[in-house]
Amino acid sequence: MIPDDIKVTTEILWKGAIFFALIDVILVIILTRIIKRENLFRMKWRLIIFMAVFFFILFGSIVSTIFWNSVYSYVFPVWTRWIIPPLYGLIFSLVGLLFWWLALHVPVNPIVSFCILGGFWGLITHILAIYRGILDKPPMLQDASTVSALTIATFEFIFYWSFCLGFTFLLERLRLRISRKNNS
Repeated sequence: MIPDDIKVTTEILWKGAIFFALIDVILVIILTRIIKRENLFRMKWRLIIFMAVFFFILFGSIVSTIFWNSVYSYVFPVWTRWIIPPLYGLIFSLVGLLFWWLALHVPVNPIVSFCILGGFWGLITHILAIYRGILDKPPMLQDASTVSALTIATFEFIFYWSFCLGFTFLLERLRLRISRKNNS
């Protein structure tokens, strides 16, 4: 699906990292103002289920399909192509559950903690991907530096975690409004 001559460079990754960092700051500020600790506590299972669906669709289905030939086929065996989507959904939601718990137990705003932990997960997963050869094997990524790839991954995942948190909160508020209307 992706033309063979496209190259992801260090410069592109740094620009992407700056873009994600700016969006992250805005999103996290908004989320800390609208989502309280007790909201995060009550959203537990809805958040985890949303994360499972989100990461299954985003990484498992969309990204894996679009970038299979140009990136993932260089680092994963062919038989994993259809295992990756549900596996990502499951693993990322379980990590989300762990981070939900940690966020509620560290002495920092739980919303900020949850989002930063998401960035940490992006860093960890991309360190593993680099170890598997994601920057060396696919021609598309051979011009990208390790530091820029890890930096964009961190901010990209803060964005994903923030999105999951914000969207789940909006769904929860919508559910409560509908419930109140039906009980009136």
